[in-house]
Amino acid sequence: MQELEYSPPTHAFKMVPSSMGTDWATPAPDDAGVRKAAELLNAGTKVALLVGQGARGPEEEIAEVAELLGAGAAKALLGKDVLSDELPWVTGSIGLLGTRPSYDMMMDCDTLLTVGSSFPYTQFMPEFDQARAVQIDIDGRFIGMRYPYEVNLVGDAKATLRALIPLLQRKSDRSFRKSIEKGVKRWWETMAMEADVKADPINPMKLFAELSPKLPDNAIIAADSGSSANWYARQLKFRGNMRGSLSGNLATMGPGVPYGIGAKFAHPDRPVIVFEGDGAMQMNGMAELITIKHYWQEWADPRLIIAILHNNDLNQVTWEMRGMIDLPKFAESQNLPDVDYAAFASSLGLNAITVDNPKKLGSAWDEALSADRPTVLDVHTDPNVPPVPPHATLEQMQSVAEAFLKGDENRWGMAREGIKVKMQEFLPHKES
Repeated sequence: MQELEYSPPTHAFKMVPSSMGTDWATPAPDDAGVRKAAELLNAGTKVALLVGQGARGPEEEIAEVAELLGAGAAKALLGKDVLSDELPWVTGSIGLLGTRPSYDMMMDCDTLLTVGSSFPYTQFMPEFDQARAVQIDIDGRFIGMRYPYEVNLVGDAKATLRALIPLLQRKSDRSFRKSIEKGVKRWWETMAMEADVKADPINPMKLFAELSPKLPDNAIIAADSGSSANWYARQLKFRGNMRGSLSGNLATMGPGVPYGIGAKFAHPDRPVIVFEGDGAMQMNGMAELITIKHYWQEWADPRLIIAILHNNDLNQVTWEMRGMIDLPKFAESQNLPDVDYAAFASSLGLNAITVDNPKKLGSAWDEALSADRPTVLDVHTDPNVPPVPPHATLEQMQSVAEAFLKGDENRWGMAREGIKVKMQEFLPHKES
């Protein structure tokens, strides 16, 4: 079949032509529903927005709604690239990998507007009797499922927000918005302070913090599942036309490098950065480096950077065992064999850099971002730096303490690094 000469289908039996040029309809919201949503939002005094990947496109409309309502906006993980993190009212990610400003906003609001998100973790949303809520989603299968929304609008996000805006009243009391912006500013200062905490040998947060201001405005970033997703969610400031993704629904290990390769085929003229744990790298990432070797010279921009968090530990699961089920690290399942990832990448003709000194991170990123071929950054990070949620519960802290007492092999390192990291939230900040 591959060698047969092509001939177009004829007007004959068993010939079925396909069509071109489909014009898809824009689902419009119900007018009465839009009026009810506006009444609910106008009645609120502390309005919070939650946006997901379904809100990609109407960024200007979201900004106008937030300005009218004096609201802040939290982002579901797959919606990290929907709104710029440089906007002072954008609180960042929400959930277990989320930020303190997002958590505080949700715990304090009296009104919630969700746009293009099916975020399922209601413990990070307002209490059920705390807030009245509106949801906008293009897919009726997911409407009203995750929270007791009073008004559920099925429609295109952009069209629905455009219909809603003329009905919204600008709130004169801006105190809620100001408190959100103050919290966001402090949060980013805290993230910088946490990234500067010394570790052995490298604080993994520093890897992300060093890159963030260097990111090209058209970069595409992917993260694998694991601790790399924590720092992707909290340490990277998205802006401009940056795009990003990860396994946000299933938290599947192994998609990071394939996502990066897919991004290069879709956008061969854009730089791509992948953050990959060493567990996922050993699962399939090393094999995919061979794929990169095979195709990279076809890409207009050859920059595809694979940054490996090399700590010889299935780190996210190790910390989940400590924080959720009171168990110390189970070395037999969690320890990984040590691999020289840079040497393997070099053997394939790729640019390869080993980093085991935090002072060399900046120059390593500069080299990778200016390279004429794909780069593997083999970064030796400290497994004892905890992915501590800024809203860690008493139960989680008790679980970690019990894991410590049960004889975790890294107990002194995790205690030392955990205390140093958590202290940064309480130390004086610039505005203090």
